[in-house]
Amino acid sequence: MRHAETLRLLTRLPERRPAPSLPSRLDEFFHRLTACATPGEARPVEDAIWSAWMYHGHDEADAALERASADMAAQRFDLAETRLAILLRRRPDWAEAWNKRATLCYLMERDDESVEAIHRTLELEPRHFGALCGLGEIFRSRGETVAALLAFGLALRVHPQLEGVRETTRALRAEGR
Repeated sequence: MRHAETLRLLTRLPERRPAPSLPSRLDEFFHRLTACATPGEARPVEDAIWSAWMYHGHDEADAALERASADMAAQRFDLAETRLAILLRRRPDWAEAWNKRATLCYLMERDDESVEAIHRTLELEPRHFGALCGLGEIFRSRGETVAALLAFGLALRVHPQLEGVRETTRALRAEGR
């Protein structure tokens, strides 16, 4: 497992740049996101970020990711896994495809594989608050409070209006006292 390597990656995330394959408009979205004062104000900006992450710009790849997401929602995990494996062989630079693989592995209770896919997601998109939250949840479920707080803290740094994450962070800190 890349656990230690992933923790090292987390400590370097603030200095990392997103992969050049990501849409440049994400920079503006993230700038706007950090300026939002309320969750309601942040919601449309967050939606724009998710939309930019979800669409690679290649119709066939976009459709494959949408089908894999639908398969996951319908709990057709084997089919989703096959679709994602093929997609990632063809588009290994697509951060959101790696994030979907991480989510799928998490749903299938394969946390080590989920961490591997989150690692790859964060290498490509260090601002991926969804991947950071997923990683925080894995650490939290393992009782690794310090690592969970690091992951959740980084998620809040890029998306300060994640109220659920803020509440989870408060609870984790209170448990540690």
